[in-house]
Amino acid sequence: MNKIQKWYQNNLIIRTSKPKAIWKAKTKLGEGTLWVPSHNSIYFVDIKKKNILVLNIKNNKKRVIKLDKEIGFLAHIKKDIFILGLKSELRIINLKNKKILKSIKIEINKPLNRINDGKTDFQGRLWFGTMDNPERRIKNGALYCLDKKLVLHKVDQNYYITNGPAFITNNTFLHTDSGNKTIFKIRINKKYKIIKKTIFLKFSKKDGTPDGMTIDSQKNIWICHFGGARITVYNPKGKKIHKVELPAKNITNCIFGGVNKNELFVTSALKDMKMSEIEKYKFSGSLFHIKTNVKGVISKSFNI
Repeated sequence: MNKIQKWYQNNLIIRTSKPKAIWKAKTKLGEGTLWVPSHNSIYFVDIKKKNILVLNIKNNKKRVIKLDKEIGFLAHIKKDIFILGLKSELRIINLKNKKILKSIKIEINKPLNRINDGKTDFQGRLWFGTMDNPERRIKNGALYCLDKKLVLHKVDQNYYITNGPAFITNNTFLHTDSGNKTIFKIRINKKYKIIKKTIFLKFSKKDGTPDGMTIDSQKNIWICHFGGARITVYNPKGKKIHKVELPAKNITNCIFGGVNKNELFVTSALKDMKMSEIEKYKFSGSLFHIKTNVKGVISKSFNI
């Protein structure tokens, strides 16, 4: 980082527009945001309804793709081919004709587990976590990486609810255990072994629960608050530098996209909400759009 970049990072004041609900999708558990530039589209999922939702922001065309399993995330490979993080399975599929190209079973010895959040890193490797689907207070979750040869590496374990990750460098990333409101900073070696693992942030009860997150071009972390009705932005040192309030209680996942990479797409969830809460947060379950004065880091396609 040169002096100009360092000054810009230290002095940038983040600005964001008022969040706009661009799809009142009523997702029970909206998650897994993915911007695909070649499709001009934002993809996201409803885990509990087993749906992939697609919004083309150029023509505003909406599409819902029904699946046979709960889905935590999807990552783009090329054209209409994606890899899906399903319950107990990674599935490579052509979403246009529904043809399944490959299936990789995950944790067949833990039938009550499911895949939760997942993202590709700067090299196009796929990182994802698992969790106990009934959400019992047991640390059944683990963190995995699928490399370009489709070799699966178990990197970490003993998580309640895995979320994230967000990548800082090729070997350093942030990863969340929502079950204990903690975001970890993890560094690995070339053999996928953890060299160092420290606590980056610990949420208090009033903050809600840290959920999905993304990173901008200045390496600031944008974190969704499940139960907290907001997104907070922290600089690389863990200092809070910005906040975005949203008219939804459970904010679950976010990603940068748009032609200039400066638009934030945000999912939310109706899960576990009371009627009084739905009346207060009437846009819960919607997909939101926020314009910013910073650019994000666009997810790389999964590299096979």
